[in-house]
Amino acid sequence: MSTPMRADASEIYRRYLSAVLMHGQAGARAVDLGATDLYALNILELSGPMTPGELGARSGLTTGPTTRLIDRLEEAGYVRRVPVPGDRRKVTVELVGKPAELDRVLAPARRRVGEIVAGYSPEQREVLFDYFTRAADAFYQAAEDLRPS
Repeated sequence: MSTPMRADASEIYRRYLSAVLMHGQAGARAVDLGATDLYALNILELSGPMTPGELGARSGLTTGPTTRLIDRLEEAGYVRRVPVPGDRRKVTVELVGKPAELDRVLAPARRRVGEIVAGYSPEQREVLFDYFTRAADAFYQAAEDLRPS
């Protein structure tokens, strides 16, 4: 027999998403970045080097804003443009090391969330990580569905 959904489940989930977004914006500001800059760094850290076009597509930016984003991140020392061997016109964007200041700023929240997750049983953690994995896929697919054809 399944348990009925809580009446306030949507509100709790929206409050959670708002808190995550607010923390990302605050963390970005603390190291003189914009929220989109932080998001782009996360994309690069999770996916590895990519072309400016790929980074723009994944971050939802058009060509001009993507170029300015990469310029800002390059000027701040977070990324570099690397020529693609065999094609002088192409470059990839890659991270330059791990951004230590950004890691320092985000560490307290990561530690607190880690403590919360550690308080769950191994079976509960498996459910949590299954949810995070499946929900991320659902959000990525929903974002793709919203893109103009």
